Amino acid sequence: MFALPSMWNLIISTIVFVIAAWYLNRYLDEMAIGKGMTRGMLVFVLASFVSWGAGEMVDWIQGPQPESQTSKDLSQLMKAASQPQP
Repeated sequence: MFALPSMWNLIISTIVFVIAAWYLNRYLDEMAIGKGMTRGMLVFVLASFVSWGAGEMVDWIQGPQPESQTSKDLSQLMKAASQPQP
């Protein structure tokens, strides 16, 4: 099932994306590959994969997160709201 990423996942993957894009651009500059749309897309896709992998590693290190109890909390809140007040 789809789960929202943790806050650490978002922070680390964003930082890793910026660093990976910078290194990839630097590497492609050293290879004298001209800047253009194809190079930009290549850098974006590769940096995205590296960033996604780093985020998955963060979630794997943190382990499974407990499921949210919002449905139980909501049902309890509805029961309390429907009871008459003395």
